[in-house]
Amino acid sequence: MPCAPNPTPYNKPPSRYPPAEFTAHPMQPPPPTPPSGPALLQVENLHAEFTTARGVVRAVQGISYSVRAGEVAALVGESGCGKSVSSLAIMRLLAHNGRVREGRVVFDGQDLLTISEEAMREIRGRDIAMIFQDPMTSLNPVLTIGFQICEPLILHLKLAPDAARARALELLKLVGIPDAERRLDQYPHQFSGGMRQRVVIAIALACNPKLIIADEPTTALDVTIQAQILKLMKDLARDRNIALVVITHNLGIVARYADRVNVMYAARMAEEGAAHAVFAKPLHPYTAGLLRSVPRLDQPRGVKLETIDGAPPDLVALPPGCRFAPRCAARQAACEQALPDMAEVSAGRYTACLRSREIERDGPPALGLQAAAAGNAVHKTLNRDAPLVSARELKTYFDVSTGLKAFTSSHAVVRAVDDLSFDIYKGETVGLVGESGCGKTTVGRTLLRLEPSTGGVIRFGGADVTLAQGDALKNYRRKVQVIFQDPYSSLNPRITIGDAIAEPLLVYKLQPNKAAAQAKVRELLTQVGLFEYMASRYPHELSGGQRQRVGIARALAMQPEFIVCDEPVSALDVSIQAQIINLLEDLQKKYGLTYLFIAHDLAVVRHISDRVIVMYLGRVMEIADRDALYAEPLHPYTQALLEAVPVPDPQIEARREHRVLSGEVPSPLAPPSGCVFHTRCPRADAGCKGERPALREVKAGHFAACIKV
Repeated sequence: MPCAPNPTPYNKPPSRYPPAEFTAHPMQPPPPTPPSGPALLQVENLHAEFTTARGVVRAVQGISYSVRAGEVAALVGESGCGKSVSSLAIMRLLAHNGRVREGRVVFDGQDLLTISEEAMREIRGRDIAMIFQDPMTSLNPVLTIGFQICEPLILHLKLAPDAARARALELLKLVGIPDAERRLDQYPHQFSGGMRQRVVIAIALACNPKLIIADEPTTALDVTIQAQILKLMKDLARDRNIALVVITHNLGIVARYADRVNVMYAARMAEEGAAHAVFAKPLHPYTAGLLRSVPRLDQPRGVKLETIDGAPPDLVALPPGCRFAPRCAARQAACEQALPDMAEVSAGRYTACLRSREIERDGPPALGLQAAAAGNAVHKTLNRDAPLVSARELKTYFDVSTGLKAFTSSHAVVRAVDDLSFDIYKGETVGLVGESGCGKTTVGRTLLRLEPSTGGVIRFGGADVTLAQGDALKNYRRKVQVIFQDPYSSLNPRITIGDAIAEPLLVYKLQPNKAAAQAKVRELLTQVGLFEYMASRYPHELSGGQRQRVGIARALAMQPEFIVCDEPVSALDVSIQAQIINLLEDLQKKYGLTYLFIAHDLAVVRHISDRVIVMYLGRVMEIADRDALYAEPLHPYTQALLEAVPVPDPQIEARREHRVLSGEVPSPLAPPSGCVFHTRCPRADAGCKGERPALREVKAGHFAACIKV
């Protein structure tokens, strides 16, 4: 497929976003009015800790916050800061080695920490409901959906079975489950991820609770399903006067849906205030750092993402002063000596920083807390005469009736990749985006020859590697490496980091002996920003970001030319995510690497990619230069994906039109006729149902598979 040079400048901002000058905008909506009245939930000086073999882990230390009926309060911060532990403490669901050492949790006038366990069981599920991160582990796989929704209705509200089933049917319809009557008798595995999350929300709503605590409710969901779920939850909170606590690390979600935001760091509260005020002017250096680290669709791409250097402290051996001081550009000697308390800096704004009043008066830049610099991204000069990686009419089908690759049409066939053609040039980063189940990972695995292709051709460096075997395949796999989504599951927990990296060096005889391999390991660890002594550590002794760096080091050990990055930052906090993205870009520049970057975070893809491929149900919907695609997407599916991405700025979100893509991704076992997207497309007509559009060049270098463009 011909790929023309990039037709648009790299720093052209997307035109569909409202102007960023919030205060000068003549149609600026006023800041949202938060619900009034007394707090339904009041958390006061809460301390929670766990006794472990390493010592006492002080997971939550003295946090306080409140939420009113009808209000959406967000709890944000890096992994391990205590967000989830605080919610489990409220629900009195801490593990056996955990305890609440001090504090009060006042809900509807009574302290939940002092009532009996029997009284707490009555409140839990009836008055307070919790939505956990993974809906599949929250649902019992051997019980029907209907039974699991009816159970709390029978236990708490004493409804008769027929009345409970009628109420369950009503709840499924309320959360947008189609064909609800039939779905009641199905099992969790028969539902998609988004539908399972809707079921969990239905269970949470079953007894008309006064408070819902949602712990990372959309982390595992696509951006379109995420938008559906969160809009549903916010609407229900307002319509039914339910207090909603959302625990998340996605700042875009907070900007779009939260009324108030509480920022946690290392077991303590760092900042609290109205969402629009915190995003407009953060008063704690940590909050400012988080906002700088997030790639945004509404701003020009910078040369690099801003990062927060370092890592949070060990909660077993905490420093005496401010927990954030070792990572703070504005720290003073006093910051490392005394632990600052939360103090009201201005009306409704609380921070735990000794310099917060200076920040409030002079702004973060005055203290060296610079805003993210856009700069000018360097335009890459690529040799487009000969692609490094080329796929033509690539197909990967699976026969799900046997678990083997399909060769006939008589079996149940999943067309995971269906007629895919693209080129990737040396030194280029191509982003591959789309909803879960669209075939992104299968494309990567097929290129790596981890999955056999059903049809089509794969070329690498001009050579056909589609059916390569023996030494030819071994040589190809040395030049083509992968960085997996979950670095922990891709590392052997029983061998050290050094041995994991050294093993392929010795297998491929890239080093003459073990001593030389260990020396190379130390060099690789240094290149990816780790310390040499970490070679003797095991995977469980490293953080998530450090393990991902180990995965990158192992890929680099083979001296590859092409790396498939399969969701390499989706499980990481925003600050660690920025570090990994910057590292990948530095390594590409240094070694001339070529990337296929698979992700569902479109803001991250916009930052790192040169061109973007959009997939839906095994087929390509659109291919374009990064800036052309984000500024003027042609395919309705691409437009829907970009509309669903929240911008981490409540002022912009207040002016954006939030059009939520309805419906679920069809089953790949029975894809729709014609355009596979027509069942969810707002522009579809009869012609879309009968004709499968070919991918064609609509503009120079901009390809789309839609008869409407």
